[in-house]
Amino acid sequence: MNSILLFQSIRTKARADFSRSPGPGGQNVNKVNTKVTLRIHLDDLAGLSEDEQKRLRESLASRITTAGEIVISASEERSQRINLERAYSRMEALIVNAGRLPRTRRATKPSKAAREERLRAKRLKSRKKVERSYKPDTT
Repeated sequence: MNSILLFQSIRTKARADFSRSPGPGGQNVNKVNTKVTLRIHLDDLAGLSEDEQKRLRESLASRITTAGEIVISASEERSQRINLERAYSRMEALIVNAGRLPRTRRATKPSKAAREERLRAKRLKSRKKVERSYKPDTT
C-alpha cells in the first residue's frame, strides 16, 4: 500500500457535502452548514493493490453504498474546517485499517501452571456442588 498516494487520492478525489449540523452551536446551528459528509468512490482510490481493494470491499461491505462509495460524516465541532479535517482523517484510517492484512494466529498451548489452576478450580466447584446436594438419612 502506497500511503502517500492513497492519502493524496483521498484528498483530491473525495467529494465533501456540507449541511446543518445537529451538534453544539446554539442559535448558530440553524444558520451555518458545519456538518461534513465525505464520499469517495472505491475505484478512485490510488495506491491500493488488487488484494487490498478486495479486502477493502469485503471488510467495509456494510459501509459501501450501492453506488460503490464509502461515506463518512463528521459533525462534532462548530467549525466546518475542523469537521472536514476529522472526516478526512477518519476516512484515511478506515481505509488503511481495512486494507491491512490480518495477523496470522499462532497456535499456543496453555502453560502447566494454567492447566493445574483450571483443574484445581474444577475440583473446588465440584466439591461445592457435592456439599450442596441434599441426601436424606435412610437409617
